[in-house]
Amino acid sequence: MKFNKWTLGLAAVGAVSLASAACADEQMSQVQTALSQTTISGYVDTAAIWRPGTDQSGGVGPKMPDYSFAKNDGFYLNAVDIAIDRPENETPWAAGYHVELMAGPDSVPNVDSSTANFGIRQAYLALRTPVGTSGIDWKVGVWDTIIGYESTSDPLDPNYTRSYGYSIEPTTHTGILGTYKVNDTISVSGGVANSSSVDDGTPAAINGTATYESQKAYMGAVALTAPSSWGWLNGATFNGGVINSIDSVHNEGTITSWYAGATIPTPMTALKTGIAYDYRAETEGESWVLGLYASYQFNDKTSFNLRGEYLEDSLDELYGASVVHRNAAEELTATLQYNLWANVLSRVEFRWDHVLHGKPFGINSAGASFRANDFMLALNLIYQF
Repeated sequence: MKFNKWTLGLAAVGAVSLASAACADEQMSQVQTALSQTTISGYVDTAAIWRPGTDQSGGVGPKMPDYSFAKNDGFYLNAVDIAIDRPENETPWAAGYHVELMAGPDSVPNVDSSTANFGIRQAYLALRTPVGTSGIDWKVGVWDTIIGYESTSDPLDPNYTRSYGYSIEPTTHTGILGTYKVNDTISVSGGVANSSSVDDGTPAAINGTATYESQKAYMGAVALTAPSSWGWLNGATFNGGVINSIDSVHNEGTITSWYAGATIPTPMTALKTGIAYDYRAETEGESWVLGLYASYQFNDKTSFNLRGEYLEDSLDELYGASVVHRNAAEELTATLQYNLWANVLSRVEFRWDHVLHGKPFGINSAGASFRANDFMLALNLIYQF
């Protein structure tokens, strides 16, 4: 082993031993090797929002559309996300990790406080065991849910605002998840997690469990990808899954979330379409959402994304019993994305929400609601690193 002249000089006067220096150099080499395989990424998400009609004179405050992360007029820091990764390599017994921290009003507060502005978004070990031709990839710790068309990561979604479907889904689990890739077309996933992690909206506390430790959440999903032999349908994907747990809110019955969704290319290379169906059943009722998506890519910098949804809700998850039993609502969102600056995702979005029964938006001085429609115009800027 080679030593630098300072190490040799210190050894000559007895300040250090060559054995200890060799051990230190070896440890530093191990640290440097580990760090060289570690990546850091993330984003900073900001927005400006205008909702016409929310400043009605004499009102005692508007009521917002009840989807995840909805906001009133103003300027916003939505979230700061930082992810540290050491991905698995290709060896049969590979290991790695993913740690993702979120801060800001839209941070996922899965700590023991509903008002937290900082939280662990994900933190899990990534492990592989050699089974069959590809092996099973495991996530052990805290990880994103296995169902849904949209992501908690803002830049991955086609629109700035969240869908009704996302708003009734679980978002995060604490447990173990295994994924097996059967072939290039089929992969399957299955997992078990703490039962309190199936709550919609903001997830339950990390390590949160039910009254009885044997009560867990069980889940499974399948992903299908169309092969190149399917022509213009090459790359089309279908995802389906189910999550079942006890009803930790009412302490009886179960909560079951079903999901089926697909992303489908068209003969026009620039145009892609999508469909998503969410169904949530609880002790006291059910909610379901049907969503349609379309995206047209004009060029490398410009795209136009559309989303339309229909919701029926008897659970008071969004517009339920507090307005009228078995309520129905719909929304239409149009998003123009143009990447003017390097590494910056810039979007202008218009959204219309309409509740079919009742008038839940806005409250006048008499305490009565007065609007069945809500309109929003937003500018969303996200720097990704």
